[in-house]
Amino acid sequence: MIIPLKYNYRSMLVRRVSTLMTIISIALVVAIFIGVMALANGIQAALVTSGDPLNILVLRRGSNSEMSSSVSPEAMQIIKYLPGIKNDPNGTLLVSAEIVVVINLPRRGEEQRSNIIIRGISPQGLTLRPQVHLVEGRMYQPGLNEAIVSHAILRRFENTKIGDQLRLGKADWKVVGIFDAGNTAFDSEIWVDANQLADDYNRQSFSSALLRASDEAAVSSIIQTIENDQRYNLLAERETEYYREQTRAADPIRVLGMFIAVVMGIGGCFAAMNTMYSAVAYRGQEIATLRVLGFKRRSILFSFLIESLLLALVGGIIGCLLVWPINGFMTGTTNWRTFSEMAFAFNITPRLLLEGIILAGVIGLFGGLMPARQAMRQVT
Repeated sequence: MIIPLKYNYRSMLVRRVSTLMTIISIALVVAIFIGVMALANGIQAALVTSGDPLNILVLRRGSNSEMSSSVSPEAMQIIKYLPGIKNDPNGTLLVSAEIVVVINLPRRGEEQRSNIIIRGISPQGLTLRPQVHLVEGRMYQPGLNEAIVSHAILRRFENTKIGDQLRLGKADWKVVGIFDAGNTAFDSEIWVDANQLADDYNRQSFSSALLRASDEAAVSSIIQTIENDQRYNLLAERETEYYREQTRAADPIRVLGMFIAVVMGIGGCFAAMNTMYSAVAYRGQEIATLRVLGFKRRSILFSFLIESLLLALVGGIIGCLLVWPINGFMTGTTNWRTFSEMAFAFNITPRLLLEGIILAGVIGLFGGLMPARQAMRQVT
């Protein structure tokens, strides 16, 4: 015979203060866990969604990022005319020779400064990244000291509004447009004309080359051709693979999230355990009465476990509700491969919410198991 849930509900109402404190403790554990993991999810989502499977990124062999890479103009001329590169509707080959440098900008409303990537692109660079589109102003004019700034950079850094001047290399550059990159890695960048940037920084080579293959078969062929050419010591890979490798930046945050979950989860278990031990001590006569009425000891064990799980699940749901408002909130961290600011949004997924509820359930289970065993053995 199973003890009705109404009994557990009334018991929790009688001990309102201890019940509320336990729920709050578990809610905080779940909220912090989800918040930290949402941070890691945001970094991963920004990088994984960057790029196109048909785009190929060419770097100097041995480089782990565009910042440390170098592609000579002579190599660019060979890459540009490889068989299998796609043309745009006007018949122009979809190839962009690009230069990446870093500048230091002050944050809005703060004294701190951060490194920001300046990406010099060729005319086809925007076409190669369809997720990027202008939302305000206009595109920069090639040959002029003009720049377009991502919407995320605009919100977080000074001197990035349309009409502002940015100091790059030897000259000032005017901001003429704002773009949105759809929460990808390009949301952390400022774009300018590659040739103009090369002149300003006295660069004799490019950082990378980006090209679009005509189909899947062409991707493998182009990569193999570039890597087999020993003259320029270059490495080619899918653009999506390049950014996927950078998702390792989220691994330490995930480890931190799990560590926090374990440490705070233990505290949550003790909170639940204390509440349930108090319930057992307070309800000694009730437990005896239940035994007299014919309820078996396993029914009492099951009833106290259910009560602990109910407390935990309510705490888990409240924790999910507490942390939900940060979903989509833009923030930033340092990308240690490029030593620059990487903007991204907290990403709370249904799976992450489910993991938070499961965490609460585990806390409730372990926090209620020993008190439930004591209640079961209290009356023979």
